[in-house]
Amino acid sequence: MRTQYILVAILLVGVALGPTACGPKPLLSGVSFNKDIITPNADGDEDVALVTFSLSRSADISIYFEDAAGERFYFRKDVYHGPSVEKPYTVYFAGVVDGYVLPDEVFEGFAVEKRVLQDGVYTWTLAATDRQGHTARASGTLTIADADTSLPELRGFSVFPPVITPNRDSISDRATIVVDLKKDVEELTVYLLGEEDDTRYFVQESEKATKFSKAGYHEFDYDAGVDLGAEPPPDGTYTVIMEARDAVGQWAKATGEIIIQNGGVPRAYILNAEVEWSGGIEGGGPSVSIPLGGTLYFTLTVENDSTVPIRTSGPPPGTVYDSDQNYATLGEHQQPGVFRVGIHCETSPIDHPWRWAVGGPDDLEEVTVGGDTYTYLPAGERAVVSGGIRFVDMVDARNPQYCYASLIHEDVQISLVNYRVDAVSVFIEAP
Repeated sequence: MRTQYILVAILLVGVALGPTACGPKPLLSGVSFNKDIITPNADGDEDVALVTFSLSRSADISIYFEDAAGERFYFRKDVYHGPSVEKPYTVYFAGVVDGYVLPDEVFEGFAVEKRVLQDGVYTWTLAATDRQGHTARASGTLTIADADTSLPELRGFSVFPPVITPNRDSISDRATIVVDLKKDVEELTVYLLGEEDDTRYFVQESEKATKFSKAGYHEFDYDAGVDLGAEPPPDGTYTVIMEARDAVGQWAKATGEIIIQNGGVPRAYILNAEVEWSGGIEGGGPSVSIPLGGTLYFTLTVENDSTVPIRTSGPPPGTVYDSDQNYATLGEHQQPGVFRVGIHCETSPIDHPWRWAVGGPDDLEEVTVGGDTYTYLPAGERAVVSGGIRFVDMVDARNPQYCYASLIHEDVQISLVNYRVDAVSVFIEAP
């Protein structure tokens, strides 16, 4: 029995020592570039090299190139990889490395993020560093020839104005972003990036003479989404980023800044879609009779049911028009972004010829922007609006006629809920 125990012990020691005698697997193996020369110019011929390598355990991988002067250019730097279990790792190299600047170059207003190597012979190195700090390397040479080294330069990049208030009042609602692109590209992107998170707010390019992604002048229009009825990004300071990528894979980036203030989508209504009509011989209800020269009166309430104030302009509530007048004859021309109450009748010569501000002096607040003063109905507030139309003429073929109220967002929209509200039949009695 004693002899058997000794034999078992010897066998166990042999099993324990077996793998150690063979040694651990190398951290890095099978490293190769499948080409000695590439021509990175996006012509589809010899543009890329295939890099292959295997790892026996987890490691951070760096791949870099050194020119004859010893300057180093990184393709990958400290990128974590797990062990390659079933097959080796592969990655394509198209001659593009992290951005760099040549000694005689000066780039103003933009930075080069990724750039193709200049023509020449380079020593490549693939280095792997494991969790214990052990590093293994492999190296060789690669020639770059006929590279397309022209850059997608972003000249004259600018954002104006630097502060916008996207709330559809037509006062600093939008920003214009421009650039002079010096090369045709595969991708030209503009977006905003906030300080609080990584959310990207993309900006659409305006329709201009220069085709999208072609060299030339490009203009982007940023309305913060309110033109489509979307809530704008939260108020705050944002970085405006423009990125251009050419066919080779080179990237250029320009950055600016924009501040969003008082942003929001205005939502206002004629309260309960109700209008009180009165005047003439018979008043109120769905129909009224008015003598020629008599006045049709109305009263309604406007509610600003949004988080932003709404801009308005005169004439003030209480104004009485003659039927042959309109807002322009009173010196109150249409203004983009302004809310007004309008009355329209079937014989009206123009659309909603009689218009009133959505509140009086006690309802409205004044705001000065760039030396000009504007009036607003504050967010969440209501205002009573009244006025009248004195009928000094009539059209026999349209007597009676229907009249109705609308809440107009001038040069923007008349929402369906605020259009043709509480129509009334009006009969003009001739003498």
